[in-house]
Amino acid sequence: MKASDDPVAELLRGSKTIAMVGLSANPARPSNEVAAYLQRVGYRIIAVNPKEKEVLGEKAYARLEDVPEKVDIVDIFRRAEEVGAVVESAIGIGAKVVWMQLGIEDGVAAEKARGRGLAVIEDACLLVEDRKRRR
Repeated sequence: MKASDDPVAELLRGSKTIAMVGLSANPARPSNEVAAYLQRVGYRIIAVNPKEKEVLGEKAYARLEDVPEKVDIVDIFRRAEEVGAVVESAIGIGAKVVWMQLGIEDGVAAEKARGRGLAVIEDACLLVEDRKRRR
């Protein structure tokens, strides 16, 4: 299979900065495990969580709009009913990709993001998908 046959691999290769909405500083939480892995393999991880001040040695931000740098992927670790608002913010900050973690889907928000030119991944774990493509 050629790389061009794998759009997820292309998205990952073209991305450096991942804003993780709902990222927890608690190492027992899945979001923290995923973020720690992504940070280890070279991605810049930005926590977006109003309850956190710092996660994995990086400053956390209350909202996507507060992040002072360009974000490639917005990775959503929030309940499905919160996805629409996060997608609106992702569009607003000019992100390239909206990624909904395992078990998270929102067809309306996904279509809105696609309509504004963003790539959308639903119901998939960034750690799992990245690890598969590093073998």
